Amino acid sequence: MIQTLCVMGLGYIGLPTAAMFAAHGVNVIGVDPQARIVNALNKGEIVIEEPGLLEMVRENVSAGRLKGSTTPAPVDAFIIAVPTPIFENKTADMRYVEQATRDIVPYIKKGDIIVLESTSPPRTVEDIMLPILAQSGLDVRNDLHIAFSPETVFPGQVIRELVENERIVGGLTTEATERVIELYRIFVKGAIHATDATTAETCKLVENTCRDVNIAFANELAKVCEHIGVNAWEVIRLSNTHPRINILQPGPGVGGHCIAVDPWFLVEKAPQLAQIMRLSRETNDSMPRHTYNRALDMLRPLDGKKKVAIFGATFKPDTDDIRESPILYLLDFFKDAGIETVVYDPHASLIDNRALTPEEAVTNADLLIIGVAHSTFKTLDVAPLAGLMKKPVLFDTKNVVPRAKAEAAGFAYHLLGCAE
Repeated sequence: MIQTLCVMGLGYIGLPTAAMFAAHGVNVIGVDPQARIVNALNKGEIVIEEPGLLEMVRENVSAGRLKGSTTPAPVDAFIIAVPTPIFENKTADMRYVEQATRDIVPYIKKGDIIVLESTSPPRTVEDIMLPILAQSGLDVRNDLHIAFSPETVFPGQVIRELVENERIVGGLTTEATERVIELYRIFVKGAIHATDATTAETCKLVENTCRDVNIAFANELAKVCEHIGVNAWEVIRLSNTHPRINILQPGPGVGGHCIAVDPWFLVEKAPQLAQIMRLSRETNDSMPRHTYNRALDMLRPLDGKKKVAIFGATFKPDTDDIRESPILYLLDFFKDAGIETVVYDPHASLIDNRALTPEEAVTNADLLIIGVAHSTFKTLDVAPLAGLMKKPVLFDTKNVVPRAKAEAAGFAYHLLGCAE
């Protein structure tokens, strides 16, 4: 029976996972190198936004089942949930996984469970973690139970999906797989599928790459529809009435730590073969520049210094997560052009030039861009905003504000995927 657990990394996955195990009776140490995150946890506070997480953290910190630390400790099981970003050349940056693995070496003992949850290139467990863990002097395949088990949760629904979603567990040995399944069965109600470590690593990448390819099709379709003079959103709506068609929605780009990054891990492993994957990633990466170019066309007729208000900065609706957000790239393009930008986002606080209200953001602006489909934007009364702008022009990249509503408010309306 697992009684103690150490979670390495207290980010968007690590902290909810630590809290969930604690809520089910396990004594959990959450480890993070950032003191502010650890200090917040030990006060029963969190530095990320996720419904239900704060209450769970407070309850379990108060009960003594969850605490934060900057260093690991001897426990029954270790879960590594640290970032795996990419370098500028699009190759995987595995330094956080390597460091977290090194950090636990002094504390591991025979019989311990070690699980990597961080999305990683195939053979990360075999080629990166095992040589480091071998420095403990233990027989890593027989003395330890090592596995890869990716998370598949959706921001905003993490607490529920940690419990309900199906899960893949890939161990280095059959016994390791069984032990790790036993670990997750502490709270997971969904089916748990057993495989080997490298297959599990590949599955997580394939899930996100498939979605990236589908989004790339929608984004390329948006460009084509602008070129031929039809509305991509109407084309998608009508095409999706076919029982075997499900086209996703276009937008200003693809962000987040998963979909915007994971396909490159597969491309890196087979650069001559992963052609569709590479092209899809390049297509989605091109959307912030495409959005910027369309915005420039709207601003070009205007004289003098220009100001752009952008509503939304996160990579997906109703979260505070700005990792790899396409809006950040869009902001850089405007900055490089000397165009003033002001951002209003009710969820994201770590943004420069941030306005606290929609009215503050649009005052004296020449263009309003809807960049994220936050729920609050779908019900926003845009009529009072038009009168605060120098030039009431609205560019909707997510089809949030109906054209009729915007034009009735006095806006000149533009929609990504539709050429006017």
